[in-house]
Amino acid sequence: MVQRGPPLSAQLPPPHPQTAFQRLVREIAQDFKSDLRFQSAAIGAIQEAAEAYLVSMFEGKQCQRTSFTRNPVADKQIDTNLLAIHAKRVTIQSKDILLAKRLRGGLGN
Repeated sequence: MVQRGPPLSAQLPPPHPQTAFQRLVREIAQDFKSDLRFQSAAIGAIQEAAEAYLVSMFEGKQCQRTSFTRNPVADKQIDTNLLAIHAKRVTIQSKDILLAKRLRGGLGN
């Protein structure tokens, strides 16, 4: 008779959030160029920018834009929570985030 223990994921400690994010950045960067090296400050800056963008998506705030073009639709505050409420839901779904990005004129138009 074979005794089974807890799954491997239960045996390992959870990864540190910065380590997991660093792994994600390196994985994405591999699609563009192999053997890239990152300074720890660069990873921190990328993580801070990603967190600020996600918070702005949930709060309906507009992130600072680096381009000089003005988009009247993008200047409006698009709140993912309001989109969920409009659909008569209380839970934000990925389609709410995608619609908010599209209405803002963000990536993935």
